[in-house]
Amino acid sequence: MPAMKIFRILNSLVLATCVAGCHPETASEPAGDPKVTGGKITFPEHSPQLTALEVAPAEARITASTLLSGRLIWNDDVTVRVFTPFAGRVRTLAADLGQTVEKDAALATVESADFGQAQADARKAGSDLKLAQRNLARLRELLAHGAAAQKDVEAAESAAVQAETENTRASSRLAAYGANADSLDEIFTLRTPLAGTVVDKNVNPGQEIRPDQMLANLPEVTAPLFVVSDPTRLWIQIDATEVDLPHLPPGREFTFTTRAFPDQIFTGRVDKVAAFLDANTRTIKVRGEVDNSRRALKAEMFVSVNLPGDEAATLSVPAAAVFLKGDKHFVFIQDQPGQFTRQEVAIGSEQAGRVLVLNGLQAGQQVVTDGCMLLQQLME
Repeated sequence: MPAMKIFRILNSLVLATCVAGCHPETASEPAGDPKVTGGKITFPEHSPQLTALEVAPAEARITASTLLSGRLIWNDDVTVRVFTPFAGRVRTLAADLGQTVEKDAALATVESADFGQAQADARKAGSDLKLAQRNLARLRELLAHGAAAQKDVEAAESAAVQAETENTRASSRLAAYGANADSLDEIFTLRTPLAGTVVDKNVNPGQEIRPDQMLANLPEVTAPLFVVSDPTRLWIQIDATEVDLPHLPPGREFTFTTRAFPDQIFTGRVDKVAAFLDANTRTIKVRGEVDNSRRALKAEMFVSVNLPGDEAATLSVPAAAVFLKGDKHFVFIQDQPGQFTRQEVAIGSEQAGRVLVLNGLQAGQQVVTDGCMLLQQLME
């Protein structure tokens, strides 16, 4: 038998032996495509795509304190900024800086031709009303004796109504400023509508003032003549970011310090949270109430606000586990090997590569830390 033919026979026997020795269970079969049902995605067993996914448990941790900047301001609920309603010259001052005043107390007197004109208008309106009423009474008497026409009486009635309206308007204008038409001295008394302490004064005797100065653009002109407030009740304005909002609900207590008293700790309480973010700084204004009974704090002081960490443990996951879809945050949870669920979560701040999860997860749940985008693409 030729050598070449013998070689071919031996080669065929070896190949047949190898094929027969292969175990049928180890034969490679197509893994199939993952199945998507609602917010769940399930991979078939031995799917090669599972090798691209990594998972890690959600861990419990205590949130650290958060430091924010803030500024002390006057409490507008007990503060009034006093401007003049009439142009004129300051004649005398009745209140000084730091003085305690009662409601409607005099702050200054102003010589004002405009106020004198208002007094004259009110005096004239009163006189015109009396004249119109006498004329109406006379015509009614003449009508009763047949010596006057009905139309004349009706005209007199209309004139009396107009005079009464004008008198009411002129008197009400003076009454709104705590004055009346008994005098024509052109001296207007500037009063405070609230009781409190004069915390700011920007007026001197002989100074010319006018009501439109509050509409000017110069700070030295727009400053109110007097500011009356209660210094024991201040507000604090905190500049917070979006991720700080979950830690600043109304009623939340916080502490803060100032450079003036670095060794003292003051307390406050969140009162209001603004409904919008500043478009330029991307911060949101949070207002708090501060008890300043000791009167150590001053308005316009800069402060450092400390928000203590939550006593209850907060969950955290690697930052890579959280992804944004629209305006919401999600993670993928591994329910069992090869099965994953997309879950919406509320997140907090990011620290050391981990994100705080405020809602949506439970401790120990396995979340996908690598491959989230692959799962999201398969789901879509």
